[in-house]
Amino acid sequence: MSNNLTKREIVLEIYKKTGFPQKQVVDTVQLTLDIIQKALAQGRNVELRNFGVLEVQVRKARIGRNPNKPEATVTIPRRAVVKFKSGKILKQQLKKIDLATLTPSSADADGDGED
Repeated sequence: MSNNLTKREIVLEIYKKTGFPQKQVVDTVQLTLDIIQKALAQGRNVELRNFGVLEVQVRKARIGRNPNKPEATVTIPRRAVVKFKSGKILKQQLKKIDLATLTPSSADADGDGED
């Protein structure tokens, strides 16, 4: 079983706590995600107080290397990315995590926090 929280799990949790019809919860969650996605795609930051901020940042163009052909350089174009900055309450909760129970993600195997 995956350790990731899915949209379906969010819907079920809201359904259990509110008793609202699942179809209504699914539609509301999807509408919320659509609104967030549209704002980010327009270059707007999304602030969710006490949770965090989804911030659109521009990564500058850079030269990279293909690991399969290290002699060849590749131009990585300038692009927009979304970064998440956790809010105060979430930061406090993250400090309480038992780090021994977590496994590093494969995307962060080098430990630098970059994607």
